Amino acid sequence: MTNFTDEDLDNYLQNQVDLRHRQVSKSVEDVQKIIKNLTAEVSSKDARFQSIANSGVHNASLKDQPALVSKWSALLRGRCAYNPAIQVLTPTLFLISVPLQGLMGYKERRTRQWRYYTLSGSRLLSPVREPEKLHQWLELESFVNPSQEWHDARMIIEGDIVPAKVVNVFKEHLEASIKTCGLTSKVSMLESVGSVVRVAVETSEAQIEVELVPTVELMNYWPKRARWPRLFRRWPSTERARCIKSFGFNLMATSNYHWLLSFSRAEQVLLSNIDEDGGCRRKCYRVVRQLKEDVWCPGSKPVITAYHLQTLLFWTCEKYPCTRDWKDFRGCVLRLVQKLHKCVSQHYLRHYFVRSHNLLKYSNTNELDDVAKKINNFLHNPGTYVH
Repeated sequence: MTNFTDEDLDNYLQNQVDLRHRQVSKSVEDVQKIIKNLTAEVSSKDARFQSIANSGVHNASLKDQPALVSKWSALLRGRCAYNPAIQVLTPTLFLISVPLQGLMGYKERRTRQWRYYTLSGSRLLSPVREPEKLHQWLELESFVNPSQEWHDARMIIEGDIVPAKVVNVFKEHLEASIKTCGLTSKVSMLESVGSVVRVAVETSEAQIEVELVPTVELMNYWPKRARWPRLFRRWPSTERARCIKSFGFNLMATSNYHWLLSFSRAEQVLLSNIDEDGGCRRKCYRVVRQLKEDVWCPGSKPVITAYHLQTLLFWTCEKYPCTRDWKDFRGCVLRLVQKLHKCVSQHYLRHYFVRSHNLLKYSNTNELDDVAKKINNFLHNPGTYVH
């Protein structure tokens, strides 16, 4: 068995992980510039869709909440190079939230149980499938003061804001905007599977596949099904958890009828000061992510993404909350890899905020088993991979 040292890991970080990080950062910069122009053009055609420059606490609907904006800026100052709307799933696959405007004063309400309509609005004899644990319906009446533009049959059926219909309107505007902005040589529409808008963006580094998702951003509200933080847990601190919940959550138009709960702002804040005690949590995460992309699960559509690894890191931080638990760099990397191997082998990784949801529920089991074998090989001979 070939082992490795902390020095080997530091060299791995400097020579491989940092190189990849610089390349991805350049791709993010190029994609952000292009998508910002496109979404600004879409917004000029239809004000319900905003530019990604207005995502998160920069959303126009938050102008009357300067304290929240100031708190966000203080938390992430100097720590967040990426636009909060952009999630890097792999070096060549980005997920970008396109913020929606005109839906204010959200309150969870008890909705009617069944829907009997198709996406065209025609009646059904049997009900539409109910949303799963990380999804929900969204009714116009959930908002105290929705703008008049949302009372639109192109997006609403029987009082429901239907994500597939919102996506269709956005897609029409986006296709027109690509031509208007003169970006046909840099941006091309890809065939979509389900209710998703996919484009290919040519950058100086590589061709990046981008999934653009219209998103309702809900600040200062925390969903009831996200029962977090858990009792008697010491990470994060009570004060930090309260702060995180104040940034709320998102509802993303990723399926035909149901909106997906997303906690991207909460996750960003969790990561922002994750090593304020001098630990090595982020370094461990970066090493494991590099190994995943180079060895265990490469490719543009991997079964395990950076989001899965981030979730695993949060669970590990919660289980090992003390500073002393994150001092041994080599040991911490191996511990994180062992936990990843267990999750992949069992085809089970709990969502961090909605524990009842398994993030690997619909993943290809053969691909997961293949990744588990590769991770197992690493654990038996790690030094041959970290050099």
